[in-house]
Amino acid sequence: MLRRDVRQSGLAAVLLGLGLSGCAANDGGVQDAAPAAQTSARASLQGPTGTAVGEAVIEAMTHGLKLTVTGVNLPQGAHGTHVHMVGRCDAPDFASAGAHWNPSGAQHGRDNPQGAHAGDLPNLLIGTDGKGSFTIDLHGAKMMGSGGLLDEDGAALVIHANPDDLKTDPTGNSGGRIACGVFSAG
Repeated sequence: MLRRDVRQSGLAAVLLGLGLSGCAANDGGVQDAAPAAQTSARASLQGPTGTAVGEAVIEAMTHGLKLTVTGVNLPQGAHGTHVHMVGRCDAPDFASAGAHWNPSGAQHGRDNPQGAHAGDLPNLLIGTDGKGSFTIDLHGAKMMGSGGLLDEDGAALVIHANPDDLKTDPTGNSGGRIACGVFSAG
């Protein structure tokens, strides 16, 4: 009797082990103990005095990156919004964020006939309640590696005072920087 219970317990353990390994292999791509690639980053946006004014979340997708920007407590109207190539946001002017993220060396502007660079984004439209948001796919952009968002000096999201005209190189005439947030692994 004891021998039969041990055999059944052993069989149950083997079946359970096979079942669990089958689940792990079919759970949507979860890997065993291998380190995961960075799949998202987040930036908390602040104004020049440190006031919270929104958030940016970026996610790796099969086609590139998906970015969602949410603004709060911002002046009504359209505001140029760009990914900048340095992960620093020193107030009050946020010049430390550097130029726009441009790993391909393209010109500025989503409507530029020569094509836009990776940091070009639509204008953030802020309503009378001080809020606004957008989501955009950045086809071909990548999170890590050469030319990636999270390179050795990071990246920041910057909101400008004026609308971006979406064509004038290098900044779209979007004016001063009124908000900034550094992307960090998310």
